[in-house]
Formats: sequence, structure tokens, C-alpha cells
Amino acid sequence: MAIKVLIVDDSRVFREILSRGVMVDPSITVVATATDPFDARDKILEFEPDVVTCDIEMPKMNGIDFIKRLMPQYPVPVIVVSAISNKVFDAMNAGAVEFVTKPSVQSPDSVQDFIVELISKIKAASKATVIFDEKPIKIESNEHQVIKQFDIIGIGASTGGTEAIFKLLKQLPEGIPGIVIVQHIPPVFSSMFAERLNQQTHFKVKEAVTNDIVKKNHIYVAPGDQHIQVKKVDGLYVLKVFAGEKVSGHCPSVDVLFSSMAEEARERAMGVLLTGMGYDGAKGITAMKRKGAITIGQDEASSVVYGMPKVAYELNGITKQTSLDLMGHYMMKYLR
Repeated sequence: MAIKVLIVDDSRVFREILSRGVMVDPSITVVATATDPFDARDKILEFEPDVVTCDIEMPKMNGIDFIKRLMPQYPVPVIVVSAISNKVFDAMNAGAVEFVTKPSVQSPDSVQDFIVELISKIKAASKATVIFDEKPIKIESNEHQVIKQFDIIGIGASTGGTEAIFKLLKQLPEGIPGIVIVQHIPPVFSSMFAERLNQQTHFKVKEAVTNDIVKKNHIYVAPGDQHIQVKKVDGLYVLKVFAGEKVSGHCPSVDVLFSSMAEEARERAMGVLLTGMGYDGAKGITAMKRKGAITIGQDEASSVVYGMPKVAYELNGITKQTSLDLMGHYMMKYLR
């Protein structure tokens, strides 16, 4: 059965581009289009779409407020289609499961790349579980209890990961080992994501660059179009950031990070694999576990898409599988 899509955008030209573009794939059908959130509300009730694509800047009501009102009544997976802006993270916080950057309509190549990406994300979103208003448990800081056997923590995520990472970090106390993050995210947005985490958590967060030294209470986010590895040099963990071919379907790849942690940090590392479509990170986190690392995977019920952690679990690469709201608790249990 084809995936039923509703397209919400105030631009007639863009609605047409999206409709014609995504229906090139026979597994997708656009059941309706809407010009604003009020029109979309009526179309949702009439056509019961599996996935909604939604602009942020629209007349009568912006996309963020629309998503906030939509989720409690009709929790359908929403993909935000937006210009480059921090507002996409507000939309993800409101309940959207994915976002795609709007292309330049004057560039055929840009539009074609956009359509290919959107088709992929519609397919992922159709399998997503909409999760909103989750209240994770906050772990109180008690730094002297942290055992020094762990030097570094790696976190990998994809679909639904920006919010999952944020909620996880909000659970964790100060004083924990340095964290390196690979989130499947477009270039430019990775730096925005790092800055958002820096402003809204008590950690020092930055987009990683080569030769960064991983420090306690610091977080390093892989750039959106480059791989990241760790290398142990004179007892310190040093980051290498580099362009390369896709690994496990992605650049940056969680497998690239986790495989380097398996070799360089071994039993002194902790790996965390969160929600995401596909299998990136599964081989790497399994290698970490075999080298003695503690590995934690998100469970199905709390995942937007139970793909990456599912494959890792099936490979016996997960020490502990748990819900997102209890993940900080188990991380600290192993750290203490």
C-alpha cells in the first residue's frame, strides 16, 4: 500500500514541485495539498495521511504552532521543509520527526537532490512513532561518585535524534567524561545544533574540528558532512575530522566513530545508540562491546524509528537496552 502524504505549503509552485517530485516513487502518493494549517487540519481529517510535510513560515499560523496543536489530537509523523534556520529545532521539539532544507527552485540539481532526500525521509517517517511531551528523569550531580574507569562517551543517532540527544543530555549531571556525538544532520545545521545544545544544557558544546582534545564536561558534535574519529595520544583522546565516502550509508557515520573508540578506548569507553533509520552504528557499537566497553541502546517504545538500536541489539552489541527517559539513570549507574 502506498504511503499517503499531505503537503502543506503556502507556495503553489512549491506544492507542485513537491507533489510531482515525490510521486516519482511508486510507493508514495500525495493524497492532498494544503495552503495553511487550517486548510491542513481539514485535509488531515478527510484524507488521513500517513505523513505530513510542513513549511515553517506560513500565513494564519506558523508551522511550529501548527505541530504543537496537531500532535495531541492527531499524532501523524511530520517532516518540516524549511529554509536554513534554528527554527527547525523548535519544530522538532514540538513533535516533528524529521526536517529537510528547502532547495533553490532556480537550480535543477538542488531540486533533484532535495526530492531524493525527501523521498527517503518520507519512507522513514512512515515507520516512525510520534513521541512528544516526554519528561526524562533528571540525575542530580554527585561528581565524587563517578568512577574514573571511563574516559570517553560516544553517542550516535539519526531520525528523531536531535530531540533524543537533547533530552538525554538534560538528564546527565556535570562532571561526566567528554562526549562525542554523531547525528545524521545536514551541514550548517550541525553547527546550529551544537550551539543550541551549548545554550540549553550545562555542558560546553561545540562543533568538532581536527585536534580537539576530548575533555570532561565537554561535548563535540561531528560536522554534518564529515566523519569523526578519536585517537589516543599521550593519554589524551584527540579528534580527527575529515571528509570521506559514506560509511553504512552516511557521512558522518556512527560506525566510523564507534569503530575508532573500540580500538583506541576499549573498556574505558561507553557507547550509546539512539533512535534512527537503518543500521549505522550497529557494527561499531558491537565492536566496542567486544573490546570491553559498556554499550547502551534505546528501546523500541521510546524510539521515533527503532532501526539502528534494533540492529545493534540483534547483533548482541548492547549491554543494556532501555527507554530514553531512563537512559541517563543507567549511564550514571555504569559510570559510578
